[in-house]
Amino acid sequence: MGEIEPVEVRVATKARTSGKKRTRKGGKRKGPEIIRVPEHTAEVVSDSGEGAQKCGQIFGAVCAKMGNGAWTVEIIPAEIQPPARSKAGGSGNRIRFGTEHITNWGDATNLVVAFNEQVLLGRVELDALADDAIVLLENMWATHPDDEIRQQWKEGLEELSKRDYRIIEVPMEEECLKIVEDTRRGKNMFALGLLTWVYDRDRELIKAQIAHQFRKKGEEVCQRNVDLMEAGYAWAEKNLDFRVEVPTVPSEQPMVVMNGNEAIGMGGMAAGMELCAMYPITPATSASHYLGEVFHKLGGVVHQAEDEIAAVGTAIGASWAGKVAFTITSGPGLSLKQEFIGLAVMLEVPLVVVDVQRGGPSTGLPTKAEQSDLLTACFGQHGDSPHVVMAPATIEECLHSMITARRIAEVFRTVVIVMTDANLATGVQPFPRPQLDPRWQQAPISLTPVPEDQPAYDWDPQTGLAPRHVPGQSGGMHTATGLSHNEWSKVAYDPDSHQRGCQMRSRKMAVLQQTLLRPEIYGDDSGDLLVVGWGSTKGAIEEAVERARAEGLAVSSCHLTFLSPLPRGLKEIFSRFERVMTVEVNYSDDANDPYITEENRRRAQLCRLLRENTLVDVDCWSRVPGQPLRPGNILNAIRQRLAMGVGV
Repeated sequence: MGEIEPVEVRVATKARTSGKKRTRKGGKRKGPEIIRVPEHTAEVVSDSGEGAQKCGQIFGAVCAKMGNGAWTVEIIPAEIQPPARSKAGGSGNRIRFGTEHITNWGDATNLVVAFNEQVLLGRVELDALADDAIVLLENMWATHPDDEIRQQWKEGLEELSKRDYRIIEVPMEEECLKIVEDTRRGKNMFALGLLTWVYDRDRELIKAQIAHQFRKKGEEVCQRNVDLMEAGYAWAEKNLDFRVEVPTVPSEQPMVVMNGNEAIGMGGMAAGMELCAMYPITPATSASHYLGEVFHKLGGVVHQAEDEIAAVGTAIGASWAGKVAFTITSGPGLSLKQEFIGLAVMLEVPLVVVDVQRGGPSTGLPTKAEQSDLLTACFGQHGDSPHVVMAPATIEECLHSMITARRIAEVFRTVVIVMTDANLATGVQPFPRPQLDPRWQQAPISLTPVPEDQPAYDWDPQTGLAPRHVPGQSGGMHTATGLSHNEWSKVAYDPDSHQRGCQMRSRKMAVLQQTLLRPEIYGDDSGDLLVVGWGSTKGAIEEAVERARAEGLAVSSCHLTFLSPLPRGLKEIFSRFERVMTVEVNYSDDANDPYITEENRRRAQLCRLLRENTLVDVDCWSRVPGQPLRPGNILNAIRQRLAMGVGV
């Protein structure tokens, strides 16, 4: 979503009264039925290449700008160009928006606009739709000249009719052909018009967002897309007998709307970093697209290297020269960068690495969300290579994590890996407009002459920290080496030198750990169960915990930002709860699976780290569905855990 405009938004929409669904009791209809709800979830889904994602991006951004809390999740097929009309090839966007702050994609979709019945069936098989979902479905397939497609349509409608959906056939093709010849480049804006009418969105904001989205393609293209949106709006106004009202609330402060990759890029700029070196990889690539549009205006450089190894090498070179550079990648790229990350640790060169996680192993699920890189990020380098690993939990935190990462990288002369994932990368959320703070940007490096008796690694024996020397600094000349070295940067294979180097690099992490704040508890400070999470699961976990507490369950949660080193005080926090359980989007064996014992059970990745570092019997509930976790599923896991008291 690199094209969603991250601009200041001042909301002036008058708030509406929230209420439950209202049904008509008979009589002549005077207007559409108004369904008033505090929140709703909509999807647009199509074949790849038909623009459903762009439709959802515009709609989600406008919802946020109107004063709704919003969270969007892109529906992206694993293949670049999957077969048309295939269940697994659906592409689109899911938008959850409401009166209050929205932190995750929720449990089920209430309304879906589908461009064919096959992609719709694919969403049904994933249990994505609410039992009473409203479906606006393209009906051109009923009269398609291909007999097989007509039969698929018939069978698909029969399958859908077994459920309680309200299916409304929409002649999208017929209506779009009145405006454009190629409906693959038009239905998405027609669908946007349908959503605009159904949800009573501000049409002027919709038009402005269309103009921004297509600004590079000229006025004629922009106007055609507006015409298509208006056609969808007009059709809905004439033919639909319902509307959905989700109250909006005026914002008391300026807001911005952006996705996680944009926030990462903006955070890098706000931190004063001047070089981003990367090689394109899903789902991280759009960060470079965003930086490519704006970074040069601030004097920054986006370097697209020939591969992942060259990208991290370039970033290390820039940092060695006195800058602090960053590189952005995903799981496979992180694997390729590991040797160079080890070099940066050995040289004690500041470096920020962003890992936008996706499903694995191997090529795995390149467009899907997962949290499977934690152990790789912590331990992927050979030898002892202590460094910092942190994970933002929200899109706003994506921005601020880059500022924190640069500061830590420079102060501690180390590598900081910032872990996001596809859920954050492509999701869109409004948050208060950041106010630039000069303290975010580190002061220029001191170039005062280095005393003759000061070694290249003048380690403080208490902290392991040493002054940073850069090329050109008088008296600071030394040989840079990835070999084991002493404090003078001389290659040293003797036991004492290697032991001391490892000791000093590790001591820095202990010093950092002592500065970290104890994690906050969501809920009571003690109880029957503490749910621990990291990264993008925060919103879903806290919503599940809130529901559990409403049922009278003694459940709380805490969310960890720093994963290496872990924050202090965890063992004491855990001691106040009868059970501790992590919730993660990576694989773990269920305790009751065949052949699984307490000795051979593979636990989720944060669970392993917590057990090792606290010696507490932390358990886990994790899934790898290729999509974000739903709060309802987490709630069920909480109930089961409290009822059974064993792994589930």
